[in-house]
Amino acid sequence: MKSKACALLVLAELVTPLSFNTARADFIEDSTATLGLRNFYLNQDGRDGAVNRKDWGQAFLLDFKSGYTEGVVGFGLDVLGTYGVRLDGGGRDGKSGIDRTPASGGSFPLESNGKAVRDFGRVGVTGKMRYSKTELHVGTLRPKLPVVIYNDGRLLPQTFEGYQISSKDFDRFVVTAGKLEHSTERTSSHSDSLSIPGSNNRKTGQFSNAFYYGGFDYNLNKDLKLQYYYGRLENFYEQHFLGLLHQWQLPVGRLTTDLRYFDSDSTGKNSTAAGRAEGYRSNGYWGSGSSDRYEVDNKLWSALFTYSLKGHALSAGYQKITGHSDFPSLQPSTGRTLYLITNTNIQGAKFASAGERTWVVGYAYDFAALGIPGLKASTKYYRGDNIDAAGSDAREWARDINLGYEVQEGTLKGLGINWRNGTWRGNDSGTVDRDENRLTLSYNIKLF
Repeated sequence: MKSKACALLVLAELVTPLSFNTARADFIEDSTATLGLRNFYLNQDGRDGAVNRKDWGQAFLLDFKSGYTEGVVGFGLDVLGTYGVRLDGGGRDGKSGIDRTPASGGSFPLESNGKAVRDFGRVGVTGKMRYSKTELHVGTLRPKLPVVIYNDGRLLPQTFEGYQISSKDFDRFVVTAGKLEHSTERTSSHSDSLSIPGSNNRKTGQFSNAFYYGGFDYNLNKDLKLQYYYGRLENFYEQHFLGLLHQWQLPVGRLTTDLRYFDSDSTGKNSTAAGRAEGYRSNGYWGSGSSDRYEVDNKLWSALFTYSLKGHALSAGYQKITGHSDFPSLQPSTGRTLYLITNTNIQGAKFASAGERTWVVGYAYDFAALGIPGLKASTKYYRGDNIDAAGSDAREWARDINLGYEVQEGTLKGLGINWRNGTWRGNDSGTVDRDENRLTLSYNIKLF
């Protein structure tokens, strides 16, 4: 208790001026700290003579979460420290006569000469306040909602800066609302403003410091969840989301239904020709002379059905996009995670282009059914066509394979190894067919 109290006493004083031992004890005794170790290797193998891209690194993630001070209103403080070390940077980007470069959208920032930096890191601090079952967080955030999801697909996770309030005070409801102002990319030590694909070039693009969001999950019963969320990036787009998750226990097995609908439209400068001329633009496809060129206009719906039985899970789904623009989402510069059934493991392969329709089939198996808990495997296949593009029947397909194991007991309990393999092929001359492998070793050490 003495060593722990000494380490956290300063944090307790920063959060609240209270000097009562009971308040300080709750802040300290309910605190947790975990050191996460992550070894990450990425290899992107471009087809048809394209450059082989790769990187390899070791990450250290210190995640401290305080308790709350005692009282009707409690205060606390969370700290997230992340540090990444390069083990192999993949060579030098843009250098002629080489057969490998740092991975596209890889794990490390690049020096001015195109080489990956030796190391990088950052510290994020979050102040928090709790009243009843309602919590306010201000500072570094890692949201995981249909309209905004932080990306954790590389060595270090993406984080956002802003505030978020969440409440479970209403029966069967979880209500969330907030505002994001900046993002710290997974390959950066500093925060940047927010944008969307089509406007996020750091030299020529346009950005915003205001993404507002809110919504709720409503658990009608233990088998049915309804969702509504709203997001708006100032001067770019606004988005409404409706979702339904249902589990049906059959006489043999279980059927899970996952329905999603997004309605996205322009707002602010993106909604005017003058604003789009300034650079507030979306990716997509518009005919020549179109007056709404680069304007956000997108509707997306999907249905995914999964049948589960004794460790097996077989899934099939369909996703359809209408409108002239691609599906809009926050993407300050590189890397994004989307709440779509087509969110693949492969860099850039999201099946979210204007007009695109995609079929998805998948199979997963949990080896706990065979007496090997912690071992899981899955594969998915995606096929997209009808993509709106100039003068061609644009189409694409991808395949994901995931294999992971986590030690369940003993000295190495919690040690995880995960292999992800992906293949993407398309007929767009502006993109490169590629195969991708990711290997992750992870281990969390509970400090207190």
